[in-house]
Amino acid sequence: MLMWRRWCAGAFLAMVAVAMGAVSGTGAASAESNGGVRVMPLGDSITEGTQVPGGYRIGLWQRLAAGRYTNDFVGSQFNGPGNLGDHDHEGHPGWRIDQIDANIAGWARTYNPRTVLLHIGTNDVLQNYNVSGAPQRLSTLVDHITSAVPSADVFVATIIPLANSGQENAARTFNATIPGIVQSKVNAGKHVHLVDMHAKLTTADLIDGIHPTATGYDKMAAAWFAALQAVSGSIGQPGGSDPSPSPSPTEGTTAIRGAGSARCLDVTGASQASGTLVQIWDCNGQANQQWTLTSAGELRVYGSKCLDVYQQSTADGAQVQIWDCNGQSNQKWRFASDGSIVATGANKCLDVPNHSTANGVKLQIWSCGGAANQRWTRV
Repeated sequence: MLMWRRWCAGAFLAMVAVAMGAVSGTGAASAESNGGVRVMPLGDSITEGTQVPGGYRIGLWQRLAAGRYTNDFVGSQFNGPGNLGDHDHEGHPGWRIDQIDANIAGWARTYNPRTVLLHIGTNDVLQNYNVSGAPQRLSTLVDHITSAVPSADVFVATIIPLANSGQENAARTFNATIPGIVQSKVNAGKHVHLVDMHAKLTTADLIDGIHPTATGYDKMAAAWFAALQAVSGSIGQPGGSDPSPSPSPTEGTTAIRGAGSARCLDVTGASQASGTLVQIWDCNGQANQQWTLTSAGELRVYGSKCLDVYQQSTADGAQVQIWDCNGQSNQKWRFASDGSIVATGANKCLDVPNHSTANGVKLQIWSCGGAANQRWTRV
């Protein structure tokens, strides 16, 4: 049971129905392997899909299939509808961080996931279980995952909103610690990535104040998919042509010139300091205009700095800067066939504000529209 505290009667009855197995197909996994990259959805009832059996796994599976990725969801649990092609998962209704942690080593040995999708902490808040200690428990859990499967990519999500204002405040406090936890793992050389799931949903996306509606779960699916696409190898490579993402050019160091301005992508003042904003400037061939697209989807300058969306924002107008390369989704980019450069973590385009052509205009991300101020050429 996700809820251990008293709630409104409707939500409580919904929980009881799930606990009694009212949703058909819930139970131990049947090892529904279809080969491909092993992905473990890991967490509580939001991973299991309470209220909407299969939850975000439905939309994620459909996106993977549409992109012709070959994947194998793994875990000891099994549920969901027929249009979810692989029903295996490791979602446990009512479980807290410590309960997942107590079992993760065994699950990792059994299923050896290549990729882990971790959304956990909601029950720590709902049960008011030593909430101040939840960040350390999460950090320890991530350490145990990376120790058990050191080559795996671990995607750590902030928990989604809660309708109760007091619990939402606790959730936000917990979520605020997660970027630092993830960064500490990255600094230690671990393959850990942040997914800001809380920002993707609102309380309007909740069916009972806790669990998402079908639309809310699909928003989660979209966020997971964007994060996975941004990390090379986490879901393998498409088995055929994919109409949505366009292939990226091969590695190589070039200038990048704006179609609308005829000016180049430029690090302001030729600075090498993290946090320096990126602008357009007359093309001059200097080092602060030389960009390398890596196989990991980074746009590197000076060898060790990456084109970076400020504070991992996904909002229109978020500024673009350089920062130490860290492998996170806000440093992943792809060149689309129309000449746009897409920030894959936000699914928005590198944009010159207001169609300006003036030297020194600072760049941003914006919803893709195909206009000249969002088109670029490698020269």
